Amino acid sequence: MTDAREIRLMIVDDHVVVRSGLSAFLLAFDDLKLVGEASNGEESVRLCRQIKPDVVLMDLVMPGMDGIAATKAIKESCPDTQVIALTSFAEDERVQAVLKAGAIGYLLKNVSAQDLIAAIRNAAAGQPTLSTEAARALIHASAGPRVPGMDLTEREREVLALMAKGLNNSQIAQQLVISTSTTKFHVSNILTKLGVSTRTEAVALAVRNHLVDSD
Repeated sequence: MTDAREIRLMIVDDHVVVRSGLSAFLLAFDDLKLVGEASNGEESVRLCRQIKPDVVLMDLVMPGMDGIAATKAIKESCPDTQVIALTSFAEDERVQAVLKAGAIGYLLKNVSAQDLIAAIRNAAAGQPTLSTEAARALIHASAGPRVPGMDLTEREREVLALMAKGLNNSQIAQQLVISTSTTKFHVSNILTKLGVSTRTEAVALAVRNHLVDSD
């Protein structure tokens, strides 16, 4: 995404202080424009249909229609709008439910300013972002019998295959004609999805489960 692109944002939270703090914070970034605020799920759906923001920062626990139901409704009526869940909780059920509803990201409200801005820009570019806690919740929720690597995207499989050949991030980026930061993002996703903490573990698991060629 180029610096010239303006990202239109909407904030959904039932606490005025949270909305005010976020809106004031976003003023510091030239590529971000706040175009709407909503205090509940119903209002967020109506407003989203009117203004069609690029990204919505969605609280999950609100009176009336909660953030999960609102996310589902927004994605049905405004499929091009990306939703980031921004909440204080990372329970397995909530994480699963809002991602199933169509959210592209899940962050806790104690997220750093740098990580929040990165997540917004990633969302606008169609790239997911999960907090460590949310990723861990997904792993716990899917701890039952499953085929390792079944949720890897095609690009992640390509990156994993090059990891298995011993290429580092810079070499993978050059091979796939992508940026090094994008490569790091894919590698991080691969480790999370495979439930491992190192590249070596990821490659070993991939070879063991025939996700990549062993030669």
